[in-house]
Amino acid sequence: MRTMKAQHGSGRSRSPFLTSYALTLAFITFVSVLYFKDFSSTLHRPFLNRPPPHRGRPPRHHAAERRAEAVAQLPFAVGAAPPGCDVARGEWVYDEAARPWYQEEECPYIQPQLTCEAHGRPDRAYQHWRWQPRGCSLPSFNATLMLEMLRGKRMLFVGDSLNRGQYVSLVCLLHRIIPESSKSMETFDSLTVFRAKDYNATIEFYWAPFLAESNSDDAVVHRIADRIVRGTSIEKHAKFWKGADILVFNTYLWWMTGQKMKILQNSFEDKTKDIIEMETEEAYGMVLNAVLKWVESNMNPKTSRVFFVTMSPTHTRSKDWGEDTDGNCYNQTSPIKDLSYWGPGTSKGLMRVIGEVFGASSKIPVGVVNITQLSEYRKDAHTQIYKKQWNPLTPEQIANPKSYADCTHWCLPGLQDTWNELLYSKLFFP
Repeated sequence: MRTMKAQHGSGRSRSPFLTSYALTLAFITFVSVLYFKDFSSTLHRPFLNRPPPHRGRPPRHHAAERRAEAVAQLPFAVGAAPPGCDVARGEWVYDEAARPWYQEEECPYIQPQLTCEAHGRPDRAYQHWRWQPRGCSLPSFNATLMLEMLRGKRMLFVGDSLNRGQYVSLVCLLHRIIPESSKSMETFDSLTVFRAKDYNATIEFYWAPFLAESNSDDAVVHRIADRIVRGTSIEKHAKFWKGADILVFNTYLWWMTGQKMKILQNSFEDKTKDIIEMETEEAYGMVLNAVLKWVESNMNPKTSRVFFVTMSPTHTRSKDWGEDTDGNCYNQTSPIKDLSYWGPGTSKGLMRVIGEVFGASSKIPVGVVNITQLSEYRKDAHTQIYKKQWNPLTPEQIANPKSYADCTHWCLPGLQDTWNELLYSKLFFP
């Protein structure tokens, strides 16, 4: 028994085999712990520190891809504007080398109301200003590209005399590369048609100062003080818009009466006129919504484009831009330098209506060409007194030229060529 106890008692001292096995197992465990800790540090930490899944706006590159896809689907688009580029914000740069795009005498289509040089304007600086957006640049106007893109197409401007000035500016920018025998311009009442015969293309202007039917619809005799708009009735004009591939609307100047607008609720042919008065903003929005409704019903977003050009400002009081004299645009030879300048005669209310109406378009996008702010600076670019005068001047007017200076319309070449640069950018590089 003692021998057996002695053998049991000898179990307290491990055999060499068990001791070696235990040491090996402990070593492996120790190394595994260190290795796992290092492995976790090396591999797992980046995953642990990964930012949580994005639940807000999609990544910027995805948004850019969607924007590129949307742009690619727009008819006439050949490229895209740089992201974040607002061509309506910038400054005027004097550039004799790059401006004007053409000489006044080279374009026979400019009406005598806009040929300032021919009517004695002594300075030429107004022709040499180039618009430079902040942080980006406008695409260079390419007449050959535009005519090729307009091949077999009809482009139509609709609006007032300021829209007609932009229309003529575009014709001047394009006609230079067209042989004399391959172009023509004709006027049929309210419709003026420029034909680029080799391209089977027309660029047209239709007179409709309110877009809706009004008592100012005569393209020649329309100086009516008591202006009346026939509600949302646009059918009289819209029948001439059908078939256009590109539509460029404007309406503003004729709304600025300083009084409530008179809205006809029946017909101009009726002996008794049912007329109500509306606030200008309300009436303006009513007509723009009627135009938008027509556009959505009659224009194909897969083949057509529609634009609206914002308000063209006036410069009738030099005190508005900080001058002490009681003048206006007469004898102004340089732009306003204050980039925050917004003239009191330009309605921010109507500007807001434009954004609200056309921003709500879902069936077909309406491109808003914002020419207002950049034009606010150009007190020097108006026709002033250097234009054809339709009535003989009185001795009092001759003695005081500023009294009959036109501070509404613009000389060509000049500011409205820049409007077309913005339109060109919106059309081909949206």
